[in-house]
Amino acid sequence: MKREDLIDMLWFMAVAEERSFTRAAARLGTSQSTLSHTIKRLETRMGLRLLTRTTRSVSPTEAGEKILRSLAPRISEIEHDIDAVLEIRDKPSGTVRITLSDHALESVVWPKLQPVMQDYPDIKIELNSDNGFRNIVEERFDAGVRLGESLDKDMIAVRIGPDWRLVAVGAHAYFEAHGVPQHPQELVGHNCINQRHIRSGGLYAWEFEKDGRELRVRVDGQFIFNGSYPQIEAAKSGYGIAYLPENLVIKDIASGGLVQVLDDWSPFFQGYYLYYPSKRQNSPAFTVVMEALRVRSPQSE
Repeated sequence: MKREDLIDMLWFMAVAEERSFTRAAARLGTSQSTLSHTIKRLETRMGLRLLTRTTRSVSPTEAGEKILRSLAPRISEIEHDIDAVLEIRDKPSGTVRITLSDHALESVVWPKLQPVMQDYPDIKIELNSDNGFRNIVEERFDAGVRLGESLDKDMIAVRIGPDWRLVAVGAHAYFEAHGVPQHPQELVGHNCINQRHIRSGGLYAWEFEKDGRELRVRVDGQFIFNGSYPQIEAAKSGYGIAYLPENLVIKDIASGGLVQVLDDWSPFFQGYYLYYPSKRQNSPAFTVVMEALRVRSPQSE
């Protein structure tokens, strides 16, 4: 590939990622007409249409998607390597982008980062709260946070939080009106507050375990959310039973705002890990974040 082809490819990536010639031109510091001419020149040389253009949107063609999937991880690695060199100075600096769930953010990551980052004003942290699984390489995140059971084998994983469990909770008024379930299978007859997986689009099947017996129950109800906190409010308002991380509702249980049921069926899940590509060259800023989150010993959690 010629040098000018590589430069044109980088401009194509900007348009494909921004889904807009206007935004891509602003990002690249060039004019929209120059950018459009460059993409047309690249398509002519390759003999392929890389972008589908309409009056309202721009999106990659099938060929464009293949090139983007191939090129983006390589460019990301180069950018990380350059950033690592540029950030070698007395005080770590730069941006660290992490994708994680709202529960991981509130229960583990923010409590650990908040006191440490005061000492590193040159480090910028972007915490993208998303309960779906993201491709951190393709979407140019520095790292992600997942439960240990969900980690990809080609990633480096650092333990950052303790094991935790989900618990079924509801308001007093709801149980007084509809009764208290004694077995997870009885939940199919209750109004349950559901959660939808962002990526798969499916509803979460509630996972239970007792005496080595695992059970999954697909529940139904009036409300479906994609985050934990709206579920808490819906449960407290009497709209049904929610299945939520225990540490998010423990105060409401203690105060009587929520009632916990099926306690002996609530299993523990392997705690959260910070994960990142095995070939990634860690920048000083990323190292500061990782060390702030790392679990030092079982006794420390």
